Order: sequence, then structure tokens, then C-alpha cells
Amino acid sequence: MTLIKKIKKKWDVKSNFQFAVINLVFAISGFCSLFVSRPLLSLFGINNDSFDWYLYYPLRVFIIFIAYQFTLLIVAFVFGQFNFFWKQEKKILRRIGFKNFLPKD
Repeated sequence: MTLIKKIKKKWDVKSNFQFAVINLVFAISGFCSLFVSRPLLSLFGINNDSFDWYLYYPLRVFIIFIAYQFTLLIVAFVFGQFNFFWKQEKKILRRIGFKNFLPKD
């Protein structure tokens, strides 16, 4: 079984088109979260010049992670894949300790 078939089975994806759209949503969300992270940091007065690299880059990674979670759901909604990504998002949130705040499936 090929890797793509394994992923489609694991994600319960029915068609190659849906698989392509899901990957497109991942790509656009990643780009948007990187694009948004620098202005968000600047909004809080955090930039590469005012902070040492060992503080700036962990903060930027944290902001990128948070921005990614939001942009993923927004882009997924635009492409009609919100239910798939909301299910994945709930799995991630449960794994990082927010299981008490989410409804049971």
C-alpha cells in the first residue's frame, strides 16, 4: 500500500480531489501563519532588534503555532474542509492538555 493510500485511509478521505484540497489548505495555512507572525510580534513591540535571538525566535515560533491553528480553520472553512480540520484540531488540543475544555465526540 502506498503512503498516500495509507494517509487517505487514516484521515478517512474519500477522493484524490479532497486529498489535494486538504494539502492545499495545509500549505496556505502555513504560509499565512508565517506571513502574519511578524506583524503580530510588532504589534506587541517585539522585533529582532529589541530582543536577543534566544528570546525572539522562541516567541516567534510560539506566535506562528498559535496563528497556524487559527489560519488553518479559517482557510479550511473557505475551502469547505472545516469539519475535517476541526476534528484534527480537537485531537491536537486534547494531546496538549485541553481535553477538559472540549466536548466528547
